[in-house]
Amino acid sequence: MREPVRVTDRQRFDTLIDARTPAEFAIDHIPGAINCPTLTNEQRVIVGTLYKQVGSFEAKRVGGAMVAENLARHLREVFADKPANWKPLIYCWRGGLRSGSMTQWLRLVGWDAQQLPGGYKAWRRYVIDLIARVAPTLNLRVVVGATGSAKTSVLQALAAQGHQVIDLEGLACHKGSVLGNMPGQPQPSQIRFETLISEKLESIDPSRPVFVEGESRKIGRLTLPEPLLAHMRASPCVEIDATPAARLAYLLRDYAYLGEDREQLSTKMGLLKDLHGKAVISQWQDWALQGQLAPLFEALMTSHYDPHYARSQSKNYVGWAARQSVATDDLTPTGIDLLATAVAECVRPST
Repeated sequence: MREPVRVTDRQRFDTLIDARTPAEFAIDHIPGAINCPTLTNEQRVIVGTLYKQVGSFEAKRVGGAMVAENLARHLREVFADKPANWKPLIYCWRGGLRSGSMTQWLRLVGWDAQQLPGGYKAWRRYVIDLIARVAPTLNLRVVVGATGSAKTSVLQALAAQGHQVIDLEGLACHKGSVLGNMPGQPQPSQIRFETLISEKLESIDPSRPVFVEGESRKIGRLTLPEPLLAHMRASPCVEIDATPAARLAYLLRDYAYLGEDREQLSTKMGLLKDLHGKAVISQWQDWALQGQLAPLFEALMTSHYDPHYARSQSKNYVGWAARQSVATDDLTPTGIDLLATAVAECVRPST
């Protein structure tokens, strides 16, 4: 008798198929999966309504016809070029009827199709357990620095140099501040964010350092998993100590797109009214509407972000007092590459 397939066995299969609806797939899915729905979004609503209002038999009768039509289309299109030795792994929400029906049909064709027991819910449990188990064991180095210190760019340069990096803001599609929304890139769902983190954790070598940017509990509307956040706050810090002039120049390059929607930028400044008062925010909103980013960003640095920086770091990071610091007055691409090299040197054992 064949052993049940586990989530950790998924790499042994040629194709990972998500049989859920496109809407479910968009919220989250197992990395590498393709979406071949047995029911469309609209069909699932119809079947669910029949189940509640008429009964199980009628829902299965109507739903079965829909599933058969969709499976026939997948056989004609997506699966048409698959060889006889193709080996797919199929899952749905709980590992029930949807993935079961697809698995059965593909086996009838002659393929060695397998069903993932527990479906997506088994994957979700795996993600939660993986983060809780692996995150506290990471050899983390937390890269900190005042706003505009190019921390994310330094992480990207570290990755390009071959170092292990977890770019949480990249995974969250948000820069972590009131101005952090990335144009044209909506944030993923919370569970998708956690899936992306788990995928990164699976690839990490625990014997080597891992660089991560110092973050607050939330990145935009997403929340960092508690096991990872707690370990970050207990890990050693490396601070980028960039001059104000270099930081301002970097912010003007990195956030230049904010000048394209001045009304939205002005609205975001209004969110800070309770912290800075009506008169100050009125001036900041005027600069936003006029596209004068230089005085606006300088004011945000000196009056909003910098006064809270040291206090928040010392409160949140146990290793703040013993941090290593790398000073720079150059946050151009060339300067960032040099800065990444200097940051990496901070974690190399002395000889």
